[in-house]
Amino acid sequence: MSRQNLRAALGLSRGASWRGALVVVLALLGAWELYVDLGGADPLILPAPHAVAQSLFDDRALLWSNFLVTAEEVVLGILVATVAALALASVMHFFLTLRRAFWPVLIGSQTIPIPMLAPVLVLWLGFGILPKLVVIALVSFFSIVVTTLAGFAAVDPDLIKLMRTFDMPRRRVFLSIELPSALPGVFTGAKIAVIVAVIGAVFAEQAGANSGLGYLFAQSIPQLLTARAYAAVVVLSVFAIALFGLLTLAERLTVPWAYQPIGDSA
Repeated sequence: MSRQNLRAALGLSRGASWRGALVVVLALLGAWELYVDLGGADPLILPAPHAVAQSLFDDRALLWSNFLVTAEEVVLGILVATVAALALASVMHFFLTLRRAFWPVLIGSQTIPIPMLAPVLVLWLGFGILPKLVVIALVSFFSIVVTTLAGFAAVDPDLIKLMRTFDMPRRRVFLSIELPSALPGVFTGAKIAVIVAVIGAVFAEQAGANSGLGYLFAQSIPQLLTARAYAAVVVLSVFAIALFGLLTLAERLTVPWAYQPIGDSA
């Protein structure tokens, strides 16, 4: 059954999905507003949605200037992570011995708490953009490696054997068959990485920075500007969702075969 037929069988459509998500978000915001207005939480601890919206408008210039800093860090960090992950995944795909050697190290790298690592990187690399890129790349790297390796593994081995019977060089087999087959995995890993990259950026900026949404968040809380801190979080969330959508669009344009129904006739 194709993806379209499955959605039809379940009574789903893109419009219905967006409408359902909007209803859920509005219901949560309404419950949050009532909870704060009825005295369920101190507004200095948990500001009401209307206060956050007011801060988004009043502090728009401050939020925008700091957003540009964080956006640059996140985009560059994900690009670095994607290039490095694709290169390492390709090497691990070619050389099983190296894969066995690197795999435990990759897993171990994801167990290091970022709040502990970020200050050390700031100490080594200074307060510029470099330590932020390293943190973001580290938190984004693993998911892209895993999904890219899964993409390489999904290639039909009989197709590779067929190409080799025609004396196609190994490098050409990789570039014409294996790499295109792995591209959907690269995009999947990048979309996962986007979500955690903004979190890594916040930790990196809180460890040592003088601008960025993470820095603004850390500065706003002690000043009891909680609504501003929440507004910074809203901007980060919207940015991550937008990046996810852009990557999804890029995937559809770059690897359209990944979205073609399987087993359907014309």
